[in-house]
Amino acid sequence: MNNQEINSTPTIKKESKNKIRVDFERSPLKERLKTKFLSLFFVKKVVWYLFRLILLIGIAYIVLYPFITKIAGSFMSPEDFVDATVRLIPRNFTFDTYIAIFNELNYVEAFINTFMLSASTALIQTFVCCMVGYGLAKFKFKGRKIVFLAVIFSLIVPHRTLQFAMFRLFSQFDLFGIFSFLSGNAHTGIGWIDGILQSIHILPIEGGSFNLLNTFWPLIILSISGLAFKNGLYIFLLRQFFNGVPDELEESAYIDGSGTLKTFISIILPLSIPMMITVFLFAFCWQWTDNFYVSTFFTDSGPTVMTSIVNIPPSLKTSYAGQNIYYSAIRNTAGLMIIAPLIVLYLFCQKFLVQGIERSGIVG
Repeated sequence: MNNQEINSTPTIKKESKNKIRVDFERSPLKERLKTKFLSLFFVKKVVWYLFRLILLIGIAYIVLYPFITKIAGSFMSPEDFVDATVRLIPRNFTFDTYIAIFNELNYVEAFINTFMLSASTALIQTFVCCMVGYGLAKFKFKGRKIVFLAVIFSLIVPHRTLQFAMFRLFSQFDLFGIFSFLSGNAHTGIGWIDGILQSIHILPIEGGSFNLLNTFWPLIILSISGLAFKNGLYIFLLRQFFNGVPDELEESAYIDGSGTLKTFISIILPLSIPMMITVFLFAFCWQWTDNFYVSTFFTDSGPTVMTSIVNIPPSLKTSYAGQNIYYSAIRNTAGLMIIAPLIVLYLFCQKFLVQGIERSGIVG
């Protein structure tokens, strides 16, 4: 008897709900509206919805308003900045700022140089950090924890503390004294290397050492050695990803006769493509907008890169009352032109970026 009552309870509840629903639908429209919209549950739902809506609008306003003002100011004429009635909508709409930055500050040359530098260093950093992260995740060698601690330490140490040391290193680059030895031992028959490098202009040699300033070589060497900007973060992300790769995949490859390198190239790398794309995008974007290393290794005679176009074009220089505000708007416009290619890149690659971050294992 008790079993029958227990088994019949869900049926009774279901039938009761259906009966209540049918009765509600058969009731007059006025009663239905009164029951639905004048209940405490509906009031709570509306209040919670309005609270979330107002909160999201407020956050979006705080985040987007600076960008909106920069975009609006980029189309204003000098007169608009001293006109008290002009806020976000220009009275004298113009493209003069964009045209002057594009033509007078060598935007195309800066774009090509920055693209070549960012793409080459990002590719190198992605592959090198992938190898280091894989080694830290899958190989149990002595001192592995110390190496990983050094990786984390590289994220903590401010790069500005190493600025002068890096400048001295690459202004007189001499790997373990090898170049000084080769250059200074002409009687041994190897001093001719110095003359060859000088004649084909590969690298400028001064006193038996290479002056790598105003070239891409410092950034490329830092990328190859795994010591470039944010490389510690890339290694950490890739290590977290490789920790989630099953060991059975590698063991099956070893049984089939594959070595470590072949397993890494043929099995591990194809699996890690989304994560590698994420690391590549991070490296590319940070190098694109980098000002620290560029200002350290590039002088006024160095190559023109994106961060060097944040300047005032000669044709836009003025001395009127709103000069400082106008110059600030010009620099903001240059900043918009710098990040515009990154926005386009993100629109095409956001799927891989989100997917790579999810697979890195550092999100909740």
